[in-house]
Amino acid sequence: MKFSMERAALLKAVSRAQSVVERRNTIPILANVLIEAEGDTVYFRATDLDIEVVDKDAAQVERAGATTVSAVTLHEIVRKLPDGALVTLSEDGAAGRLTVEAGRSNFSLATLPKEDFPVMASSEYSANFSVKAQVLRRLFDKSKFAISTEETRYYLNGVYMHVAETADGRSLRCVATDGHRLARIDSALPSGAEEMPGVIVPRKTVGELRKLLDDDDMDIAVSVSETKVRFATPEITLTSKVIDGTFPDYTRVIPQNNTRRLEVDASEFARAVDRVSTVSSERSRAVKLQLDEDRLILSVNAPDSGAAEEELAVAYGDERLEIGFNAKYLLEIASQVDRENAVFMFNSSGDPTLMREGSDESAVYVVMPMRV
Repeated sequence: MKFSMERAALLKAVSRAQSVVERRNTIPILANVLIEAEGDTVYFRATDLDIEVVDKDAAQVERAGATTVSAVTLHEIVRKLPDGALVTLSEDGAAGRLTVEAGRSNFSLATLPKEDFPVMASSEYSANFSVKAQVLRRLFDKSKFAISTEETRYYLNGVYMHVAETADGRSLRCVATDGHRLARIDSALPSGAEEMPGVIVPRKTVGELRKLLDDDDMDIAVSVSETKVRFATPEITLTSKVIDGTFPDYTRVIPQNNTRRLEVDASEFARAVDRVSTVSSERSRAVKLQLDEDRLILSVNAPDSGAAEEELAVAYGDERLEIGFNAKYLLEIASQVDRENAVFMFNSSGDPTLMREGSDESAVYVVMPMRV
């Protein structure tokens, strides 16, 4: 095998590969990227047995072939090569070595046989549809902050992507929750997604998927089965196992009867929470909200480190209310708001609070209060 590629294109491909590879693993081949050259195309394939990413790139192929080499080492080498360099990779099968050449630099890397590389079994997908990158980005970006990190509740360690019934018909919905906060984001149901089974997309897959979604107008081909999900652009295919578990009935925790309405400038609110929480104790990070007519007082009282208070002008016309929250949760939820105003709906100081972006009902957030 022998081919040449421009350094920037090669770096992009190997950086995607090395981000999927698990640094600590007991199977040496899983630390490698499988490089396959044929025609005028090179494929870079990496897997951790749960996720597989395949990157397809144009190259000047002199000799077709395939081999595997350490993804992290190759990434470090290419990263340190000068911009604009033409990089030539050639494999000597007999010696079990891959030579990397660029200008006066020359590296010789150990390889492992391509036959040992595990390829993810293909799956019959029950739903295939296409969706714009910016739609997928919104669904996952706005929900991923609420993914649980608790390993015991493994079924919450991802984003639940499914078809939901709404007042306006059916929609493609992403939900994540850790028991303290919840995010529910809706988007128009793409053609072909009607029969899609609900799947829990793992946290790591959500992170890898995000790297494919920078071009707003790009169409992403999505394929879903009971056990796998696949996202593909013309150059990159990301295939992942889904979490084998049942996502809880999240609709029961979304309050329907919260009547006390607070409207506040989202960025101003986030900055005020950030300021007063500076003195909160690291463990609880509790911040108290005191609501009075058109007035919100944010306060923190931490006996060990001090106290803070800030007042904001808001739109609020209900009876007085005092309620406490974890400052980190409030900040994360407020930072999801793209519009100018955030609308909070309260019931009492012990009930979950609902938040949405202005009058937009397609993104709904729930946060549990805490005693302060």
